[in-house]
Amino acid sequence: MNENRNPHSQSRNPHSVRRIVLPSGRSIEVVRFVDPETETERGLHMCPVCDSNLVQPIDWCEASDGRWELVLSCPNCHWSTEGTYTEAQVHNLEDQLDEGLADMLRDLKRLTQANMADHVERFTSALHADLILPEDF
Repeated sequence: MNENRNPHSQSRNPHSVRRIVLPSGRSIEVVRFVDPETETERGLHMCPVCDSNLVQPIDWCEASDGRWELVLSCPNCHWSTEGTYTEAQVHNLEDQLDEGLADMLRDLKRLTQANMADHVERFTSALHADLILPEDF
């Protein structure tokens, strides 16, 4: 977790900076300040190396006492780990994965609508400019 923090920071409130690319292609930097005294346990979906929230299970099997053995991997920095986790931890990971899937589907819908609107605009412009002929069909 400390890898993305400012190495020159000597303050009690270290921070991390994450660059996010928006669907429009623009990028923003998000600065997150962390109070080490109130920091909670890291979820299984969070990478301890690059602080990505995209950690995903690549293999799993049921262990004893309702626990699960998982192999987790980060697609950003290729960190991976194996471990045995409680059912509550696995349910939390599943919830995070479901939220991530819902986010991706919303983004896909927005991109599809934007692409279709652009396609309709170009087609309409081509029609008005008499650039589409009957033999094009």
